[in-house]
Amino acid sequence: MIELNGYTFDLSDPLVLAALGGAAVVLLMLILLIAAVRAAGRSARMAEPLARQMQVLGGHVQQLGLGQEQLRGGLQTVSDTQANAQTQVIQTVERRLASVQQQMNDRLAENAMKSARALAEMQERMKETLHGGSEKTTKSLTELQERLKVIDRAQENITRLSGDVLSLQDILSNKQTRGAFGEIQLNDIVSKALPSDSYTLQATLSNGKRADCLIHLPNPPGPIVIDAKFPLEAYEKLRAGEAGAPQAFRASVKAHIKAISERYLIEGETADGALMFLPSEAVYAELHANFPEVVREGFNARVWIVSPTTCMATLNTMRAILKDARMREQAGAIRTTLKQLHRDVELVVERVGKLNTHFGQARKDIEDITVAAERAGKRATKLDNFDFEELAPESAPDMVPLTRAGE
Repeated sequence: MIELNGYTFDLSDPLVLAALGGAAVVLLMLILLIAAVRAAGRSARMAEPLARQMQVLGGHVQQLGLGQEQLRGGLQTVSDTQANAQTQVIQTVERRLASVQQQMNDRLAENAMKSARALAEMQERMKETLHGGSEKTTKSLTELQERLKVIDRAQENITRLSGDVLSLQDILSNKQTRGAFGEIQLNDIVSKALPSDSYTLQATLSNGKRADCLIHLPNPPGPIVIDAKFPLEAYEKLRAGEAGAPQAFRASVKAHIKAISERYLIEGETADGALMFLPSEAVYAELHANFPEVVREGFNARVWIVSPTTCMATLNTMRAILKDARMREQAGAIRTTLKQLHRDVELVVERVGKLNTHFGQARKDIEDITVAAERAGKRATKLDNFDFEELAPESAPDMVPLTRAGE
C-alpha cells in the first residue's frame, strides 16, 4: 500500500502497476536524455540523431503524460469507488447495528417480561409455601398438644399404677391377702396349662384340710396337691439385712414344708409328694442360691418347691401324663372302633367287587348291542339298494309260494 497526497494505492492493482511502469520508463528516458546531453559535447555528429531521439522521447514523454492523466483519472475513479464502497459498508454496518440493537432491545424486553413473570410466580410459590408452612406448623402444634394430652394421661396412669403398686404391697403385707394373691396366680397358671376337668380348686381332703389346688393324676402317682402360701415376711427381713434374718427365713420355709407334708400327703388318697408354689421368682432364686439345704430338705419331705416358671413346666409334664392316661383308657374303644372300621373296609371291598362284576356284564351287553346294531345297519343298507339277488338265497326257505299246491 502506498499513500500519496491523501490517496492510497494498492500495489496489487494493475492500474497502479501500469502507472509505476510508465513512471519507471519516464525516469529511464530522463536518465538517457541526461546521458545524451552529456554525450553531446563528446560527439557533434551524434547531435541530429540525438535530436531525433529527443523528439521521439518528447513524443514518448507526451504519451506518458497522457498515460499519467489516464492513470490519475483511473485512480480518481478507484478512489471514488472505494469511498462509495466504504459509505455503503458503513451504511450496511449501521443498518445491521441498528437491527442488532433492536433485537437486543426486544430480547431485553422479553427477558424483562420473563423475569417479571418468574418473579411473580416465585412470589406466589413463596406465599403458598408460607401458607403451607403455617398450616403444617399449626398441625404440628395441634399434634404436639394431643401428644401432651397423651403424656398427661400416661402420667395419670403412672400415678394410678403407683397407687396400685402400693396396694399390691399392702396385699402382700397381709398373710391372708397374700395367700389369696398366690391362689389367684396359681389358678391362672393351672387354667392355662390343664383342662378344666383335670383339677379342683380349694378341694377338701379326707382329713378336713383344704388344698389350694388338687391335680387329678392317675395312679400312679395319684392326685397331687399344690399349696400357694409362701413366707414373704422372712424374705423381706432377709433382703433388708436384719440380724438373724437368714436363720428366720430358713426356719420359716422348713416349717412351711413340714406343714405341707403333714397336711397334704395322705396315703391311698393323694400322691406321695406335693408342690409348694412360690408366686415370687426372687424368693425361689434366693432359696436355690443361698439355701440349698432347705431345698434338699423339701425333697426329702417329698415337697417340691416351684416358681411360676417351673410350675408351668411341671404342669405341662402333668398334662402329658393325663393325656397318656386318657389314651390308655380309650385304648379299648379305639381297638373296637378299628375292628368296626376294618369290617367296613371289607364290606366296601366286597361291594366294589360286585360293582366291578356288574360293570363287566354291562360292558359285554353293550358290546353285543353294538354288534347287533352294526348287523342291522348293514341289512338296512342292502334293503336301501334293492339288492334282492343277494337276499333271495338267504330268505328262500322263509318265502311263501305264490301258486297253490298241486298246480
